[in-house]
Amino acid sequence: MSSEQQAGAAQRDAEVVIVGGGPVGMGLAIELGQRGIRTIVVERYPQPQPIPKGQNLTQRTMEHFHFWGAEKQLRAARTIPPEYGIGGLTAYGTLLGPHTYDWLQRDLVKPYYYTSNERLPQYATEAVLRNRVAELPCVQTLYGWEAQAVAQDPDGVSISIAERGSEGRRVLRCAYAVGSDGARSLVREQAGITQTRTDHDRMMVLLVFRSHELHKLLERYPGKSYYNVLQPELKGYWKFFGRVDLGSTWFFHAPVPPGTTRDNFDFRAYLQEAVGAPFDVDFEHIGFWDLRFMLADSYRKGRVFVAGDAAHSHPPYGGYGVNSGLEDSRNLGWKLGAVLQGWGGERLLDSYDGERRPVFESTMRDFIAKSIETDHQFLEAYDPERNRAAFEQAWQARAQGAVGEVHAFEPNYEGSPVVSGGQGRVSSAKGSHRFDARAGHHLAPATLSSGRDVFEDLGPGFTLLALGAPPHAVQAFRDAAAARGLPLTVVDDPAGGDTGRYEVKMILVRPDQFVAWSSQRGDVTPEQARTVISLITG
Repeated sequence: MSSEQQAGAAQRDAEVVIVGGGPVGMGLAIELGQRGIRTIVVERYPQPQPIPKGQNLTQRTMEHFHFWGAEKQLRAARTIPPEYGIGGLTAYGTLLGPHTYDWLQRDLVKPYYYTSNERLPQYATEAVLRNRVAELPCVQTLYGWEAQAVAQDPDGVSISIAERGSEGRRVLRCAYAVGSDGARSLVREQAGITQTRTDHDRMMVLLVFRSHELHKLLERYPGKSYYNVLQPELKGYWKFFGRVDLGSTWFFHAPVPPGTTRDNFDFRAYLQEAVGAPFDVDFEHIGFWDLRFMLADSYRKGRVFVAGDAAHSHPPYGGYGVNSGLEDSRNLGWKLGAVLQGWGGERLLDSYDGERRPVFESTMRDFIAKSIETDHQFLEAYDPERNRAAFEQAWQARAQGAVGEVHAFEPNYEGSPVVSGGQGRVSSAKGSHRFDARAGHHLAPATLSSGRDVFEDLGPGFTLLALGAPPHAVQAFRDAAAARGLPLTVVDDPAGGDTGRYEVKMILVRPDQFVAWSSQRGDVTPEQARTVISLITG
């Protein structure tokens, strides 16, 4: 760092200011804080808001919590006993009707990840993240404060903040700012980042209620925690139930007629009709939201970035939102750290948009919107009252298709500008779960000859897996990384354990466990190693 850069850093309140302290903002703060980056989080709410959204956490998301040092704490915070299960179910007509199948069985892809999936209310997840952030000395949290203005110049970003319900005012100076402040992001608007919306013109209700009788009614589906009801009149949109805990508290999403209010609609009857039986209902929350898709046209504008709902929002179908947002945090965090620590370049920062935006565009198009349209087409084509045999045959086909959808959701960065071989390829949420190490794809777990899993030996920076590669090739990477200042952990394991499943002899693994480069022969020259290091550091 030059003397001018050092002087500029000394005048900053932090290197990174994050506006919005939900799961995405807190995850980013942990990613940065563990890398020693001075960070401030500005969050308007002193405590997590008790709305049970964003409950389904994938195996990939739980890998984040593992590397953030919070996996055990998160699993201990779950509100449904581990022995009960966290699976899903889709029903036709009513929950108690004769037509159901298992849905979104994410446990099917567990072999391809180091951790298993989890389920708990978002406010419980936020509490765990807040506790972990409090353990990091270089992260400061300003709870009860909100951003009012964001301005950037060539040297940094200034963020004006105000204390809610008080006269407190401050201006924070930083090198980079990140807006994780929700779908109505002030940071996105102030930075001039435009967005493309697809409005489905649907008013939706969110109900949170207590019911012991509903738990009794649904005991016939052991191990299920969320339930999706398809009805022809909804044209592919869902009535969606989810457990908040085991036995008493539930949430419910569904379309309602335009103009619906808390007082002019019979929500109790609406719930009971979806279940197919009467049961007790004690409402704790009734709220409304508009069903729409939104994707920012860029995730970066100069020194300002957006993540989570500030970058993309969609109906809460399938748990894609919170998981996508936490992947944003992981992706952006190590790249900001790389630049601030001097070994990453501008192209690396640009790759955050180049990787994450096309993946979410694919998630939105190929999984969420496609699901609504597919359900609509099915409900128009098949009716058990009209032709039971045809309906049941199509229903069984849907059940098999639900299995395929879980396997097909494999976000990858094949088209990334900082991944080997990315030119001419496309990053996408669609892929296939495989064990071989492919550039741009998530690394699957494997056992080393020591008996340890590869994931236990991955470093906080890049990791070179040398699986029978010649010593001179390993040294070439050590030298190239040292010359660039890139943090590199070398795992040399010629015996290989079951790492033969990777089908290569050398793998360069990024800090977010995606494969940056691999080689089948492993016979790399110093010049080739320097070329790879230059590519991945931008």
